[in-house]
Amino acid sequence: MNSILLATLVLFAISSFYFGRSKIKKVALVRSIEPKALPKFYGYYQALWCSIPAFLIISFWTFFEPIILKNLIESRIQSMSLNELSKDELNLIYSQIVSFSQGTFTGQISNGIKSGVETYQSLLSVSQGAKIVLFFCAIIIASLFSFNQINKNVHARDSVEKIFTIILFLSSAAAILTTIGIIVSLLFETIQFFTKINPLDFFFGLNWSPQKAFMSDPANMTAQEAKDLREAFGAVPLFAGTAFIAFIAMCVAVPIGLYSGIYLAEYASNKQRKWGKPIIEILAGVPTVVYGFFAALTVGPFFRIIGENLGINVSSESALAAGLVMGVMIIPFVSSLSDDVINAVPQSLREGSYALGATKSETIKKVVFPAALPGIVGSILLAVSRAIGETMIVVMAAGLAANLTINPLEATTTITTQIVMILVGDQEFTSAKTQAAFALGLTLFVLTLILNFIALRIVNKYREKYD
Repeated sequence: MNSILLATLVLFAISSFYFGRSKIKKVALVRSIEPKALPKFYGYYQALWCSIPAFLIISFWTFFEPIILKNLIESRIQSMSLNELSKDELNLIYSQIVSFSQGTFTGQISNGIKSGVETYQSLLSVSQGAKIVLFFCAIIIASLFSFNQINKNVHARDSVEKIFTIILFLSSAAAILTTIGIIVSLLFETIQFFTKINPLDFFFGLNWSPQKAFMSDPANMTAQEAKDLREAFGAVPLFAGTAFIAFIAMCVAVPIGLYSGIYLAEYASNKQRKWGKPIIEILAGVPTVVYGFFAALTVGPFFRIIGENLGINVSSESALAAGLVMGVMIIPFVSSLSDDVINAVPQSLREGSYALGATKSETIKKVVFPAALPGIVGSILLAVSRAIGETMIVVMAAGLAANLTINPLEATTTITTQIVMILVGDQEFTSAKTQAAFALGLTLFVLTLILNFIALRIVNKYREKYD
């Protein structure tokens, strides 16, 4: 239903635009007056007044309709029941009613639930009818209002710009509130986790075994079991594994990406750049699961075979395989952005360097590269963030073992991988194991924030020097 209403709304908005634009032309011609704005702004004015009120009705109705229907149905169920029903029982019955109404429930339905289905469908039909009536009423009333304003030759441009300003403000506010909501949700669960596990044990512990959280009942634990539980959430191996694999990836991505960006910007012909840059950027469009399969089925066994021939013990799942493939994946982030930043350096800097007798290589190293350094640092930062947040390649190529090692030939894991593994399966949301995922997420967020702050300081330092 909502999709049909939205499609109708789009058609009304488009037709209203052309109507408003032609209407002001007729008004100006008949009254021999000069419109206070361009005709297109009157079209925008008519279209916005036609669409925004109706869109708000659809949005609020879609949000509040399920809540109101659920409260009405649960109140009816509670009044018809002889015994007091708990909240979980009411939720279960309501879910069965909705599933049966939608034709997705396959179990046995009692007469009471069938009665509830009839009530639900009746209320739903009334709600949908009321929504349609209000929808068209809003379109008609708003269109008549905007039509009357166009007849008065209002300042349509000012009104349109105010509406767009409000829309942009709300969009910015939504983004900020979403970020705040994410931080608050992570922070709340993290605090709950640290009430059970000492933060020092988490940040400085060397053993990561969250499965021990389910080995014993916390109320009946012995002192040794409680100690083992506290020591099971040492996240140092995860921090080390994340940094180690990201370091290997950056050792691959930064030199190759930066050199390819310099070549495309300074040395390649237009034909070479036309074909070379899109081919490199294709790497960014390959799904990460494909890279994971490549790392697990080709790169990992390749290193293991070479190790066997050299008499070296190499694991099939290793940090080297994951880091190497991850580095290949993020080459376009460094290459493409570096190319764009280098091309943005003013040509006058190059010409001044050549006029002083510098060679092309010297110009690139001592003039172009320093001037483009803020953007290059930004591209490297983006690549680092991409490497830290990667999950699929690590799961498939580096393994799940939280090993504290600097040997790239051994298996290891990262923070994002453990977050996924912790939240897989049925488990209590309030358990220490589940809440550990939020603590890891908040830690990763803080680390990324610090990394961004450092990069911003570097960018501002060189920007002041070369602006």
